Amino acid sequence: MREQVRRRRPWRTSARALTSVGIVALLMASAACGSDDDGGNGGGDDEAGAVVDISEQGEPVEGGEITVGLEAETNAWLPGTANFGNPGYNVGFAIYDPLMKRTPDGEVKPYLAESMEPNEDFSAWTLTLRPGVQFHDDTPLNAEALKTVWDTYLVAPGSNLASNLAEVASLDVVDDLTVTYQLKAPNAAFPDLLTDPAGWPFSPTAAAEFGDDAGSNPVGTGPFRFVSWTRDSQLVVEKNENYWQEGLPYLDKITFRPIPDEDTRLQSLQSGDIDAMQSLRQSTVDRARDFDGVDNYEFLGNNSGGSNINTGKPPFDDVRIRKAMALALDQEALVEVLGGTGLTPASTQFFGPDDPYYSEKAAEAWPDHDPEQAQELYDDYINDPARSDGQPVGTDISFTYTCPPDPSLNELSQLYQSFWSDLGMQVELEQVEQAAYTQQAIARDYDAGCTRHGGARDPYYVFSRAFTPGVPNVTEFQHPDIDENLAILRSTNDVEERKAAAEAISLVLADQVPVTLTGGTLTVIAVKEAVKNVDGWTFPDGSDGNGVPEGTAMWGHIWLAD
Repeated sequence: MREQVRRRRPWRTSARALTSVGIVALLMASAACGSDDDGGNGGGDDEAGAVVDISEQGEPVEGGEITVGLEAETNAWLPGTANFGNPGYNVGFAIYDPLMKRTPDGEVKPYLAESMEPNEDFSAWTLTLRPGVQFHDDTPLNAEALKTVWDTYLVAPGSNLASNLAEVASLDVVDDLTVTYQLKAPNAAFPDLLTDPAGWPFSPTAAAEFGDDAGSNPVGTGPFRFVSWTRDSQLVVEKNENYWQEGLPYLDKITFRPIPDEDTRLQSLQSGDIDAMQSLRQSTVDRARDFDGVDNYEFLGNNSGGSNINTGKPPFDDVRIRKAMALALDQEALVEVLGGTGLTPASTQFFGPDDPYYSEKAAEAWPDHDPEQAQELYDDYINDPARSDGQPVGTDISFTYTCPPDPSLNELSQLYQSFWSDLGMQVELEQVEQAAYTQQAIARDYDAGCTRHGGARDPYYVFSRAFTPGVPNVTEFQHPDIDENLAILRSTNDVEERKAAAEAISLVLADQVPVTLTGGTLTVIAVKEAVKNVDGWTFPDGSDGNGVPEGTAMWGHIWLAD
């Protein structure tokens, strides 16, 4: 009989995973939808859900290789050209080291960097690198390398990171290991940007050598060196023998395999064809729980399913219609499609219940299911002679609701259609492949459609990217109160002031409803029991990291039991 560590699910899921997590900030995506106080060594049931059993971890073991099944392929592997989603982050964290990472309480802290300090008004941030770190091609990670990568690749024309990094006026070299990011305006949240690919240093020497093929030949400082990539088949990495963190990595080799079909990926894990897999699909999370000999590292962060509403288009420019759409929805029925409240809690804002920026006041303010009030608002709009769509009084509104062709999304879309049709709305359902759908959303060439909201970002970036001019504000919604509170989030690192500003923005969203919300997205990295320490990564100083946010792991800290 195996020894077990008891973990609670689904609200508190992985041993060191707590709070401000997730990967995407209101970008269109194809799914809809605290740690234990004892650090994973205690027991007892939790009001939030049943107990999850994780096998005893034991002591670290060196050597061995594993195969990891991923949800999807990534187009390339060089920051600036690669479109890293959750699957791509898993590969990225094997090849690259992030300059900054998050702690369990959501703080952004140096990882590959040694330190990062602001000036008095947060308009300049000085980053110091650790000495002696080398890229996989044995060239040094130094200030000049950071500057070359920044200027030549990250902010250059054609980089998919350039718009996100436009707030930086320049990256200046101070000395061999020190650079300063000079911002165009103060921003207390700036270090958050360096947790993502903009903060994953790669060898400028190798990138120049490979030229147009650099995205197929990534060279980082990470725990594993890139070996080979066969697109849509597998990517292989091997142990970096010259890694800067002594004793890491434990594994000799990892093979990452894109396996888009959920059933196939689950079956591959069950049969032993792969040793680990990640998923953001609620049905997959639920089914993986029933596998014998498998440990499930689940995580419920800020990511939530829901809908975007194109507020720049009549009739959605009128808050009566938007609020009617939200009030018509029965969230309990919607989350039942995703596996029920035992798997997915209903959402009321862009932050999960364990996040420091979660607001009870915003939760209470979110439009709850009230068909009668929804009908009153809808009728008030369609009978208004000054209605924004210019249609005759009494004419029902009609629109198209768009989603990628996924079975669970199709079922959700049909429920949305049913709730809104009960009010008199004429709703046509449209299925569009993910890539085309994303482009439609960016161009604001849609009426309403499914999406994911929230993510592993500082609230400034969560809200500024979603509700300020330009891409990726796909709803076209803006509000002076949001602008005012974004300015507060930029200007202070006082926790209580920042919480109050984030709450104020959440209250605007509850009142104006540019989006609707369904339920939180529970994620999983499911592994064979021999794969250990999946959520146990630590910072170089030994302090705890934030586990497996949204199904992403720090593979250099994982070992394979004998």
